[in-house]
Amino acid sequence: MRVVGGKYRSRILTEFSGTDVRPTSDRAKEALFNILAFQVIGARVLDLFGGSGSLGIEALSRGAREVVFNDVSKDSVAIIKKNLRALKIDESAQISVKNYDYETCLDTVQGTFDVIFIDPPYKQDFGKIALDKIAKRGLLSSKGVAVYERDCPFVGEIDGLEKYDERKYGKAFLTFFRSK
Repeated sequence: MRVVGGKYRSRILTEFSGTDVRPTSDRAKEALFNILAFQVIGARVLDLFGGSGSLGIEALSRGAREVVFNDVSKDSVAIIKKNLRALKIDESAQISVKNYDYETCLDTVQGTFDVIFIDPPYKQDFGKIALDKIAKRGLLSSKGVAVYERDCPFVGEIDGLEKYDERKYGKAFLTFFRSK
């Protein structure tokens, strides 16, 4: 797994191996960041199911001003910190790494985010609950986007959020939401 674009392009990231771990493919990650493009520059980002930190690190590489990484696994948090140290991330970026379950994270983070990545293990579909909390707490900025990755198309509605796009890359479906 590597950083696919920006300042840290082609740098290799340490991955956490386990049965529930499924990092976003380089192809899907590159497509995602091509879609988000300039929205990431100067953005405040939440990587809710951080894993190895790949999505948040990609955002930093492409100019995000702040990234909040979160993962319930202490092993994943250790990998995120290791990857951040190895890349020697620019000190101008604000970075925090939290070790909470996703609901606690969403209940305790302050302010709004320009980009929120929701990439839970496919076997544990926490995305709809996360999207509901994001909407209820008003965690997306006025032009913010929440991106939900899963292994099937998103079906249903989220009060307060509008599904405005969905793309398929290999086994991954990326579904894009914004505030109504």
